[in-house]
Amino acid sequence: MIKTRPMESNEEQSPGDLDPTGPRWPVASPGRHPVGGCRPRIFSRTVVSEEQVLIINTLFPVLALILAGGLLKGVGCLDGTFFAASDRLVYFVLFPLLLFWKIGSAPLGPGTSLYYLLPAACAVFTVFVLSLVVIRLFKVAPFKAGSFNQCCYRFNTYIGMAVVINLFGEKGVQLFSILVGLLIPCINVMAVSVLIWFSGESQAWQQRLSSTLKSLLTNPLIIGCCCGILYARLLGGFPEYIDNTLRLLSSTTLPLALLSIGGALSFQGMRKNVGLALTGAGIKLILFPLIGVVFLALFGVAGLAWKVSLLFFTLPTSTAIYVLSSQLHSDTELASAAIVVSTCGAFFSMSLAIASFPPG
Repeated sequence: MIKTRPMESNEEQSPGDLDPTGPRWPVASPGRHPVGGCRPRIFSRTVVSEEQVLIINTLFPVLALILAGGLLKGVGCLDGTFFAASDRLVYFVLFPLLLFWKIGSAPLGPGTSLYYLLPAACAVFTVFVLSLVVIRLFKVAPFKAGSFNQCCYRFNTYIGMAVVINLFGEKGVQLFSILVGLLIPCINVMAVSVLIWFSGESQAWQQRLSSTLKSLLTNPLIIGCCCGILYARLLGGFPEYIDNTLRLLSSTTLPLALLSIGGALSFQGMRKNVGLALTGAGIKLILFPLIGVVFLALFGVAGLAWKVSLLFFTLPTSTAIYVLSSQLHSDTELASAAIVVSTCGAFFSMSLAIASFPPG
């Protein structure tokens, strides 16, 4: 029988204290942040730092849902029909509503500072030009050029939103929503332009311009962002019953989106495209964050805006590059390979970004 000494009145008991041989995970006191409010504890002779716990608590739920989507598809519990319907629901209804709600709730008065948007825009344009240089220098085939170009700078908004919600709460989500609201139209113009240019189809510039404008004006994410910004400028905030309704609808958005990402991951064509996929992922997850940090320093961005921007730079490439490549006659196998490589690698790049956050 093991005898234990009485616990002093000023000592705090945790689950790990109940069993001297059991693991001692960091435990937060009620009402305190699960990381910032506790000290690292030791289990199995390993010290778990606050940064490591923050990374696990933030990224594990996102990774778990993505893996669950792939597993459920693999065992036949969910099929292609479900994921196709889920993608349409998220893309055309739920995610635009989420963006509209988050941006519309933001205090965007005339004096609101949006200076943090400039470094992100400059970084995206720089990487866009860099991808075109790589296409030219390495003589990437026109059929693959559009897919490769997209994977270098397009970002997965769903994963970004899920991570930002876990890390920063409402204020961070509002900053991130405004950021993607600005960049989604820009990247669509660049991506569609390159895809049409390398498509090999003999189109007049009027037709190319018309195709680009049509894709922008009918993009539901752009519509949701623009409506949210306009609403925030003119009115701002929602009545409680509207806010509760949008909150309930939005609560289903990210789980469905992450499951769909897992179900969409495919290793088809990986062997034939591993070189370009790795190159694109390297540009997206290594060069893009480095270029972004330079612009953040040049523009003097700090605080929460700096953290949100840095996390944005480390996101994986968007799964939408597969759909756009298919519609505009580019290499879908390369797009699929780039999505898999970038999604897997992004959990390392996001971990490094989170670990580099200054305290506070």
